[in-house]
Amino acid sequence: MDHELLVRSRAGDREAFDLIVAARAESVYRTALAILGNDADARDAAQDSFVAAWRRIRDLRDDDRFDAWLGRILINHCRSALRRRGRVREVALEEVPETRAAVASLDGFDFDEAFCRLTVDQRAILVLHHLHGYGIRDIANWLGIPSGTVKWRLNRARNALQRELDRT
Repeated sequence: MDHELLVRSRAGDREAFDLIVAARAESVYRTALAILGNDADARDAAQDSFVAAWRRIRDLRDDDRFDAWLGRILINHCRSALRRRGRVREVALEEVPETRAAVASLDGFDFDEAFCRLTVDQRAILVLHHLHGYGIRDIANWLGIPSGTVKWRLNRARNALQRELDRT
């Protein structure tokens, strides 16, 4: 993270914040898409997250934790989108290029349906670790929780996904 861009953003420089957004837009969108499974909802959650970050940029105390801070904002917007939706839609993972090979390797299983039945938190931790390749420590920073808790939640999410796959 470029410290200078954050300093300028805190001072109200929208161009500096636009550079921050440009560097993260694709990753934030892909994360939201994997969690929400709907392009329109993912775009809305990503946009709402960046707007919220802009409005609260002065609240960020540690520049090195910007990505974790933004990640928590995004996860919260995804939760809100799912609550508004009133039900969980099927996640179309084939829309996310990195998952096509992984989904294809699950012949005989309805992965989308199983993934869709997981909680938002379970989907989020699986997406961060397996889709985006973040390590335990990075996820802990994103979610603002200890590494041990990430390991425990990741294990529970994997087990829940396996149970759902077994049900299909």
